[in-house]
Amino acid sequence: MGRLKNELRKYKHAWPLLYVFIYMPWFILLETLIPADYQGLHIIHCALDDIIPFCEWFAIPYLLWFLYIPAVFVFLFYHSKNEFYRICAYEFTGMTIALLICTIYPNGLHLRLDQIGRDNILIDLVHFLYNNDTPTNVFPSIHVFATITAHICLVKSPHMKELRTRQHIKRISLVLAVLICLSTVFLKQHSVIDALAGALLSFILYFIVFKWWFAKTDFPAPNIKDPRQHQVLYFLNKHKK
Repeated sequence: MGRLKNELRKYKHAWPLLYVFIYMPWFILLETLIPADYQGLHIIHCALDDIIPFCEWFAIPYLLWFLYIPAVFVFLFYHSKNEFYRICAYEFTGMTIALLICTIYPNGLHLRLDQIGRDNILIDLVHFLYNNDTPTNVFPSIHVFATITAHICLVKSPHMKELRTRQHIKRISLVLAVLICLSTVFLKQHSVIDALAGALLSFILYFIVFKWWFAKTDFPAPNIKDPRQHQVLYFLNKHKK
């Protein structure tokens, strides 16, 4: 019992994750009240949307988003309380703004293909996405916003300096972030306008969160004598001499 109390005290900075109880009901309510045939739906579209081809291979990075975002959160959660607070403020503020926009300005797409013309496991994944994610509430793209935000928070972390593999991780994160953003338009899940709006939202909030809200917050790099005390760093460093 005492050990449990110590663990709860040690990780009490997890409280911002309670935001899920605001975000999910709000998002589900929007999905329910604003279906694809909603009469007041504003259709998002631009000429580039018609030029960009559909490519089912982008289903892979699109779905990797659901691993990438939690992985960055977990890394910062275990190694820096202040950095964890920063990414929560960054991500959750942007998500709230996106939901507010969708509430005030109901929006959607007419980009999805009715007949793709081929059949494979990636097409099956795309159909799964289409069946479980309505083409509404797309502007700005939370997929793009959250991806760029997570990448920025990861590469800006002082804890990256403790990783001998940090350059590889930064490159992998950048490539994955770019592929995830591209996947939103190549799968016809978003318009180019949605993606650009998500990116713009992330860049604007970067200056608010990094240069204003957390400008005077201390983010010291850890002084680790024994990396085994820090499991994530130890795992990432243990194969390097």
